[in-house]
Amino acid sequence: MVRQPWRRDGDDEDDDTPVDGEPIVECAFQDGSIAVYDDRVVIDRAGPSRFDDKIIPRDEILDVTYAKGIAIGYLQIEQRGVENDTGGFLSSPVDENTLHFGRGARDCAEEAKQALLFGGS
Repeated sequence: MVRQPWRRDGDDEDDDTPVDGEPIVECAFQDGSIAVYDDRVVIDRAGPSRFDDKIIPRDEILDVTYAKGIAIGYLQIEQRGVENDTGGFLSSPVDENTLHFGRGARDCAEEAKQALLFGGS
């Protein structure tokens, strides 16, 4: 069983629910968490977000953009059938498939990108 601390169900009994397999990579970012599995990616949004939690099947992932940024970086998943935001000259994209991270999470974001593009090692 895996405890997923970012879950906000409010029911302590559900905190240790079994999941199908262990994630290849798990990262906690500023606006949510990502868990990369062999067959899917799970994005859990933190707190009040204008985007919902979502599961992206692996076969719908077309590409991944990793930008480490000066202070805030982002990881953006290009998904079949979903139009990604492009951001602006001085702003990063904000959409349902983009997660933002600070300098301390760069390594995990890079690991997530590699796992998304090439699978587990």
